[in-house]
Amino acid sequence: MQVQYHCPACHEIAGCRFDESTQVLVCPRCQGRIAVAEGTVTGQHISKCLVCPSVDLYIRKDFPQRFGVAMVGVGIVGSSIAWYYMHLYWTFAILLASALADLLLYAVVGEALMCYRCNALYRGVEEMDAHGPFDLETHEKYRQLAARMEHGSADASHGQEAEISRQGAAGG
Repeated sequence: MQVQYHCPACHEIAGCRFDESTQVLVCPRCQGRIAVAEGTVTGQHISKCLVCPSVDLYIRKDFPQRFGVAMVGVGIVGSSIAWYYMHLYWTFAILLASALADLLLYAVVGEALMCYRCNALYRGVEEMDAHGPFDLETHEKYRQLAARMEHGSADASHGQEAEISRQGAAGG
C-alpha cells in the first residue's frame, strides 16, 4: 500500500509505502516525520487517515481528473467543429468515441481512497468497503472547517470582542 500526501513541513507532495507495522511516515524531500496512530492500519484496512486525524475517507477512481475533463472537452470541441461543417456522421462518431473511451477508462481504472480533510490519496488498499463513495455533505463540512482554520485568528478575536460587548451590555 502507498500514500501520497502534502507534507506539512515542506508543503510538497510526498509519497511513501506503508503497511500494518508502519509507525512513522517520512517525507523523502525534507525528512519531515508524521507519527501514525496505533491501530490505523489493520491488514489491508485503513480505519483513519495516516496523515491527519480524520476518520472520513472516500472511495474514488484512481484517475487524473484533469485528463478526464480534457478528454471530454476534446470530444465536445471536435464534435462541434464537425457539426459546424455539417458532417453529421462525424459529429456523432466523435461523441460516441469519446463516450466509449470514457466508459472503457471507467471500467479499467482501479479505485483509491482519499481523505476529505487533507486530500491524502491511498493506493493499493484492498479492503475499502468500510468507506463509502464521495459525500458532498462531508466534503462541505471539511471545506468549511479549512476556511474557519484559515481565518481562525481573525474570527477568534472578533468572537471574543462580541462576547465582551454582550457581557458588558448585560451587566450594565
